[in-house]
Amino acid sequence: MLLSVAGATVRFGGRPVLDGVDLEIAEHETVCVLGPSGSGKSTLLRAVAGLQPLDAGRVLLDGQDRTGVPPHRRGVGLMFQDHQLFPQRDVAGNVAFGLRMHQVPRAQRDDRVRELLELVGLPGAAGRAVAGLSGGEQQRVALARALAPRPRLLMLDEPLGQLDRSLRERLVVELRELFGRLGTTVLAVTHDQGEAFALADRVVVMRDGRIAQSGTPLDVWQHPADAFVARFLGFDNVVEATVAGPVADTPWGKVPVPEDAPQGARTLLVRPAGVRLVAADEGLRCTVAARTFRGTHVAVRLRPGDAPPLEAACALREAPETGDVVGVEFDAAEVVVLG
Repeated sequence: MLLSVAGATVRFGGRPVLDGVDLEIAEHETVCVLGPSGSGKSTLLRAVAGLQPLDAGRVLLDGQDRTGVPPHRRGVGLMFQDHQLFPQRDVAGNVAFGLRMHQVPRAQRDDRVRELLELVGLPGAAGRAVAGLSGGEQQRVALARALAPRPRLLMLDEPLGQLDRSLRERLVVELRELFGRLGTTVLAVTHDQGEAFALADRVVVMRDGRIAQSGTPLDVWQHPADAFVARFLGFDNVVEATVAGPVADTPWGKVPVPEDAPQGARTLLVRPAGVRLVAADEGLRCTVAARTFRGTHVAVRLRPGDAPPLEAACALREAPETGDVVGVEFDAAEVVVLG
C-alpha cells in the first residue's frame, strides 16, 4: 500500500475528532472522504499531510513511518479549497514554487511549468497575473503547483468547493481523466456526494471521527451500511421494520424485500425510484405534499396519513400536482434491508 493510516487518533480538548481510524490507499487509487461537518474528514487529511499531529497511531507512506515528519518532507502534494496562490507571483511563479524549494535547475523548472500548464488546460498562461484569473483558472494553477514536484500522493481539500456547479461538474471529469493519465494516487476530502462519486475509485464515509463505510461508489450507493449513511447520501425513505420472508412490516404497511434479505428487526431503505405511483384506490393512499424539479426527474413528497413521509421519483410528464391524492406501491428491487 502506498498509504497506510493505523489507529489515527486526534483529540481536541479531550474529545476525539479522529477516533482510531484505519485507512489504506493503493498506488494509483483515488479515494474520496465524505462526511458531515465535524465528522473528522479534514482532520484526517491534515494528519496524513503532517499539518495535524496525532495523539495516537501512525501514518506510513511506502511502508515508512512518517509520523512526526514535517509536511515538506513527506513527499505529498496539497491543494486547498481557497487555492492559496501567491498574489505577488505570476502563474509560472506559482506553479514553480515547489520546484524552487527542491532546488530544481531553472531550465528544468521552465520545462515542467510549460508541461503542467498544457496538462491542466492553460497553455501560454505562464506570465499572467493570478489576480486576473477566473476561479476555475486559479483552481487549475493550484492543481499544477501541487503536481509540479511529482508527489506520490496528492491530497485535495474541498478542491472544487468555491466553483459554480456547471464548472465543478466539468472539472471533476477532467480531474478523473488527468489522474488516470498520470497514475496519481489521490486522497480527497469533499462534502459534495456527486463530486466524490464521479471522481473516486473508492468512497469513505465518516461519522464522529470514525469510518462508517468504505467501498466503491456503486457499492456504497446500492448498499449503504446503515441508516446514517443512507440519510447522508440523501435517502429519506428510511424506517424501522420487521422482515419476515419476502415482505417487511413497516409503518407504510407491507413492503416487498429482495429474496435474500436478512430477517427480523431491521432498518429499511426504499429508494425513491422504488415508490411507484398508482391510482388513488390502489396501494397506500397518499397526498402529494410538494414536488421539486431535479433536472432529470421530479421528486414528489408524499404524506401517507400518520405514517412517515415518502419521496418518489417521477418523470416530469407523469408527476402529480401538489394536493393530489395518489396510491403507492413498492418495488422490491429498490428496497434495501440495512445492516
